[in-house]
Formats: sequence, structure tokens, C-alpha cells
Amino acid sequence: MASTAISIHKDVLARSVRGDPTAFAGIVRTHQSMVFSIGYHFLRDRSLAEELAQEVFLHLYKNMRAIQSPSHLVYWLRKVTTHRCIDQARRQKLRPRLSLTEYLERAPEPADPRPPGDPLLAGALRRLIAALPERSRMIMILRFQEDLEPAEIAELLDIPLGTVKSNLHRSLALLRGKIERERKGVSK
Repeated sequence: MASTAISIHKDVLARSVRGDPTAFAGIVRTHQSMVFSIGYHFLRDRSLAEELAQEVFLHLYKNMRAIQSPSHLVYWLRKVTTHRCIDQARRQKLRPRLSLTEYLERAPEPADPRPPGDPLLAGALRRLIAALPERSRMIMILRFQEDLEPAEIAELLDIPLGTVKSNLHRSLALLRGKIERERKGVSK
């Protein structure tokens, strides 16, 4: 059964490379939540994430002939999305900071079927992750939201594996420290 799904996916990819708009629309439907999710979690702005996703899929449409397989397609989409996110953040040097209330009022990300845990802790984590530098933030999103292994992140971002691991370690230590300080500040 799995081989049938893969061959169908390969068939859709092959038809899309040949210019079939229905096949390309199927590829967009299949992968739009992943692209949007990375953009939304990194940029923290729904409209920017939607615009970024459109740019990524337009770029894919123009470069379909370079896509070699379904796994290469996913890799390509993640790589282009991460680079576009970082470019967008650099263009917005002084990116607006959202208050915790503003952030919690926004609609939840549609691809996340998990039941909500502690909303205050989740909001604090999102705010703290959003304050990380661009590369650290992207590494955290790829590791914990996209569930990529450090080696996959290193390949995707074209950085050494040791850099990914040390960045994850430093970012997690920083987040733990900030959460602990906030907890102590609240309990006083």
C-alpha cells in the first residue's frame, strides 16, 4: 500500500513537471500547511506567512524541472522556506514585538492537531523563541516544530552539525533560564 502511495506521489510530481496544473495544485495542497507553518512560527504574522508561502510555491512552479523526487521536493520546500523566512526577518530589521495578549488572540496554527497544554506557558515559550536571533529561531522551529534531526537541519541551512547542536543547546539553556526567572518573578 505504501509503495502505491509513493508511486502515485511520483506520478503527480512527474505530471506537474510536465506542466499539468491539476498535479501542481495537488502538490500545493499536500505541502501548503508545512510551508505556512514554518513561515508562521518564524515570522509570527499570518499575512506575511501566507505571502511567503505564495512566493515559495511560485518559485517552485518556476523550478519544477529541478525537482527529482518526492523527498527532494520536501527538502527543497523546507530549504527555500527557511531562507525566505530569514530574508524576510532581515528586511524587517526592527520587527514589531507582539504582546502576549496580542499573540494569544491570533488564531491557532491550522496544522497543529495536538490539544492545547498550558496556554500561558505556551505563550511565554512562543514569545521567548520569537526573541531569539534569526538562525537560532529557525533551528528551534525546524527541530521542535518540524521534528527534523540536527543533521537534517545542518544540511538544510548549510551549516556544520556542531553549530546546530551547540545552537540548540545554548537556545534551550537560555529559554530554561528565562522561564525560570519569569516563574520566580511571578511567585514572589
